[in-house]
Amino acid sequence: MEEVRFGIVGVGNIGSMHARSLAGGLVKGARLAAICDINPEKLERMKPELGETVAYFTDAETMFASGTVDAVIIAVPHYSHPPLSISALRHGLHVVCEKPAGVYTKQVREMNEVAAKSDRVFSLMFNQRTNPCHIKLREMIAAGEIGEIKRFNWLITTWYRTQSYYDSGNWRATWTGEGGGVLFNQCPHQIDLMQWILGMMPSAVHSFCHFGKWHDIEVEDDVTAYLEFPNGATGCFITSTGDTPGTNRLEILGTKGKLVYEKGVITHYRIDCDEREFVLTAKGGFDQPAVTETVVPVTPAEGTEHNRVLQNVTDAILGKAPLYVDGKEGIRGVEIADAILLSTWLDRKVTLPVDEDLYLTELNKRRAVSRRKEGAETVTDLGGSFGERKA
Repeated sequence: MEEVRFGIVGVGNIGSMHARSLAGGLVKGARLAAICDINPEKLERMKPELGETVAYFTDAETMFASGTVDAVIIAVPHYSHPPLSISALRHGLHVVCEKPAGVYTKQVREMNEVAAKSDRVFSLMFNQRTNPCHIKLREMIAAGEIGEIKRFNWLITTWYRTQSYYDSGNWRATWTGEGGGVLFNQCPHQIDLMQWILGMMPSAVHSFCHFGKWHDIEVEDDVTAYLEFPNGATGCFITSTGDTPGTNRLEILGTKGKLVYEKGVITHYRIDCDEREFVLTAKGGFDQPAVTETVVPVTPAEGTEHNRVLQNVTDAILGKAPLYVDGKEGIRGVEIADAILLSTWLDRKVTLPVDEDLYLTELNKRRAVSRRKEGAETVTDLGGSFGERKA
């Protein structure tokens, strides 16, 4: 194989962006061969841009079986991520699934089992794992630069969304259509990065989610979660789509210092000893260890984060590079998000692994009374999306 023929299932906001990237030659070794959407109007809207060299389908199964594609990007509402990924893998296709991996861990686990039995490439669009700053944070923690993790705090409220955004699709911000709000649409990135950067999953969560606090929606748009980790570390994760101006500030405190990431800059506060030893041996009651503050140099990467993932997947399919984002890891973020919601619904701390049956029961209660919105869907310009910025 000299080039990878991509098909895209769903050409709404993110799917149409991927289509333009592939059609524009921004991913070397890849070609846009087909697009699929159950809404014929979306296909017609794309034809003037993509032309007749691209095949158009209104049924995903037909596209999967057509022989026109080698790999597919799944860019549809969240509940359909696992079943469409499973079907594509069983048709012998490579798969890139948009985030999140799914809405509840039971369906994601089934998808992972199929992927594990397949010899196809299966990846997830965790594009922010390609951000050089996020990579640097992960590397520094793995190298023990700040010692044993004690505290983790992430305030991420730069996901401001208007009511117009939520009204752009009848599936958006509904329990039956999307399965959640900020935790499942905007923050799968940060939830994934949390465990990826730290190198560990939380062991317990006690959270406070607010549903439709800042918008006319039924799902969560304001979240505060208190996290406990297996090594005794604690953390606080706060996010919202109702704050402007928003903040994106990550602090990770360890026994040998602290890392602060804000506005694209990593600041390293290094102490000259291990705090756990210092606290027991210092002679003065108000003594503090010496601190050295430095800005960590980070080399920028080329292109956009989304295209870096697509380039890696293409290279992995062609045997030119190892796969960077293993799609089977997506279940971790889903489990954390499920735990955050379940804690609020039950009004108590919940432990991880999450009780899958209990979570699904509680989710189904909300799906049963969910109000499906009426009206036509629109395509929103993603040019201002955080995840689409270049490094």
